[in-house]
Amino acid sequence: MKNTEKIIEKEKIVAEKLNGRFAMLGFIALIGAYLTTGQIIPGFI
Repeated sequence: MKNTEKIIEKEKIVAEKLNGRFAMLGFIALIGAYLTTGQIIPGFI
């Protein structure tokens, strides 16, 4: 029972790190789009 709990926790940690990295990448893309086009969402307005 203890081994399965540790495996689940490890998977959650990996998933959370991956989620954070994608969020940082999206934020950098947002800044890049704003700097190049001057719009928050290019093509929306």
